[in-house]
Amino acid sequence: MPRSAPGIDQHAVALLRQEVLDWRFKGLPAEAFGRTVEEFLGSGPTLFGSGFTGPVLTLDEAALTHNLTTMARWCDAHGVLLAPHGKTTMAPRLFERQLEHGAWGITAANLPQLRVYRAFGVRQVLLANQLLDPAGLRWLGAELDADPEFSVSCWADSVDGVALMTRAHTGRRPLDVLVELGWDGARTGARSVEQALEVARAVAASPNLRLAGVGGYEGAAAHGTADSALSTVDEYMARMRSLVGEIERAELFETDEIIVTGGGSAYFDQVAESFAAPWPTRARVLPVLRSGAYVTHDDGLYRRNSPFGRPHRLAGEESPFRPAMRIWAQITSRPEPGLALATMGRRDVSFDQDLPEPQVFRGADGVTRELPPGSCRVTSLADQHAFLAVEGDEPRIGSWVGFGLSHPCTVFDKWPLIPVVDGENVVDLVRTYF
Repeated sequence: MPRSAPGIDQHAVALLRQEVLDWRFKGLPAEAFGRTVEEFLGSGPTLFGSGFTGPVLTLDEAALTHNLTTMARWCDAHGVLLAPHGKTTMAPRLFERQLEHGAWGITAANLPQLRVYRAFGVRQVLLANQLLDPAGLRWLGAELDADPEFSVSCWADSVDGVALMTRAHTGRRPLDVLVELGWDGARTGARSVEQALEVARAVAASPNLRLAGVGGYEGAAAHGTADSALSTVDEYMARMRSLVGEIERAELFETDEIIVTGGGSAYFDQVAESFAAPWPTRARVLPVLRSGAYVTHDDGLYRRNSPFGRPHRLAGEESPFRPAMRIWAQITSRPEPGLALATMGRRDVSFDQDLPEPQVFRGADGVTRELPPGSCRVTSLADQHAFLAVEGDEPRIGSWVGFGLSHPCTVFDKWPLIPVVDGENVVDLVRTYF
C-alpha cells in the first residue's frame, strides 16, 4: 500500500531526523541530549529501559499503520479522495505517511498551519476556512506565483468576504475558492442554498478569484450518533448536492474539475454515500473527505462516534480503527484510601471531551498488566496531576500507568516530539509544529 509521497518535500521531512535533541522535548531521556534524532534512534532505545521520564505520550506503530491502511482502502473502495485535516497532528512525518497511503492532499484550518505545510513542501492543500487577512493573502499569492505545482483552495461564505479577498489577492495566479455551505446556528457557511449561490456569483465575477467548488462541514450541523443526528447529516448533504446543481445550472464554475468536500471523522460514511450519486455537472467532480482523527483514533470521542464504531453502519467493511495514543504517568502518591495521584495533568492531555482512561500498569517487576475493569478511573485533572479513584492495592506508588486518551486534536498540541513505539522499542520520534 505505501508508495512514494510526491505531494510533500521528502528531503525536508528527512532532515527532521538531523534535529539535535535537548531539554526542549519533555519526556526524553537525558542520554538523548546532544544526539540527533537519527543517532538516538540508532542506539535502539526502549521506552522503559532508556530513561524516558513521565509523563510521556507515545504512538503505537502497529495501530498507526493499521489506521492508515484501513482508511486508504475504504476511500478507494468508496470512490472518494482524502485530504486529511492536518490540524489533528501538525506532524510533517505523519503527513508524509498519509500521502504515501494515497491521500490526495492535506487540509489546513488557518494561515499559520498553511505556512508549516509550505515549509515542508505540501503541494495540494484545502484551506477549510476563509482567508481575509490582506497580509496573509499577499503571502499566499506569492507562494502560488513562486511554485506552479502548489495548489490551494480556500472558502468563502459571504459577498463581503469575496470583496475583501478580491482586493487583497494580488498574485498573478487566480485564487481558487470554494463556496462554504453552513447550517442555522452552527459555525461558518452560508445559511441557505440561495445565499450560497449569491456568494458563488460574486466569486465568479471576481477578476482574481476562481470558483472551484463547494465545501462544508456536516459535523457542525449534527452531534452524536442518535438517529436524529444521522438524519441531519443526510439533510445537510442533500443541500450541498442541491447547491452544486444550482451553481452548475447558472454556469458559474470556472475550473475543469470541481472540488466538493465534506467529511469529518464522525460521519464520513454518510458523506461518501452522498458523494457516490451521479453529479449534474459537465466538469469532473472530485469528492474529497477531510477526516483527520482516523490516523490515531482514540479511546473516547471517536471510539464512540466513528462510523467504524457503529456496526449497524459499516459492519463487515473494514476492521475498526485502533487507538494509537497512550500516555504513561507514574503514581507518586496514595495519600488516603481510594485515592492515587499520577504525574500528568491538563498540560499533558486532552480533557475537553473525556478524561483519560487508565488501561494498564507496570509495576516494580517490569511486567505490564491490564487494570481490572472499574478498578481505577480518573476523576479530575490539575495542571500537573491526575486524581485517580482506585480500588485495591494497585497501582502502587512508583508504578507506571498507561492511559488511553480522547480527542487527539487537543493532545498533539502539548507534545513537540512524540515517541513511536513497537512494543517497548522506540522506532521513531514524531515532530509537531503548533
